[in-house]
Amino acid sequence: MAAANVTVADHPLIQHKLTLLRRTKTSTAEFRQLLGEIALLLAFEATRDLAVRNVRIETPLEVMEAPILDGKKLCLVSILRAGNGLLEGMLDLIPSARVGHIGMYRDHETLKPVEYYLKLPHSIGERQVIVVDPMLATGNSAAAAVTRLKEAGARRIKFVSLVSAPEGIEAFSTAHPDVPILTASIDRQLSEIGYILPGLGDAGDRLYGTK
Repeated sequence: MAAANVTVADHPLIQHKLTLLRRTKTSTAEFRQLLGEIALLLAFEATRDLAVRNVRIETPLEVMEAPILDGKKLCLVSILRAGNGLLEGMLDLIPSARVGHIGMYRDHETLKPVEYYLKLPHSIGERQVIVVDPMLATGNSAAAAVTRLKEAGARRIKFVSLVSAPEGIEAFSTAHPDVPILTASIDRQLSEIGYILPGLGDAGDRLYGTK
């Protein structure tokens, strides 16, 4: 597997909440809340290397030099629709982030991605871009989304998922070896119809209560 660029976020809180998220009996409301909480924790992990610079500030007691984020505000890009579940949780931690959306669905017969929407912030080439999608299954949609971002000028990209299949990691890393993957779990395999096993079902349906 081309997994040199993959990090598993094995923090105990992330793993605990992921276990609760996977359960069949978890309600839509609980699923939504848990996904948002995990997203916040994943955002913390994904932004460890953001650039900072020192500025002079005044505390109630004295003047000091203190670090703040440097450069243009980072960009979060959601692969619709399930990506919005991760997006909202990350925005709780990074409310000033710019937001982009890529409408990409997987054809259930060919398992190939079909794009239907693209809207990105300006100056994307000057921003750290974090692409979010709860499921990295075949890897086709994620790879296609990152290809479109590169075509739009993005240069610094990370991909964040909740659950990943080895096949998806392989396909994505082959297409984009320069893009790091952060995931909460690498599951066993894909099913014959392209679902992650053991997985958590269809993240979009469980997030929005649809079938």
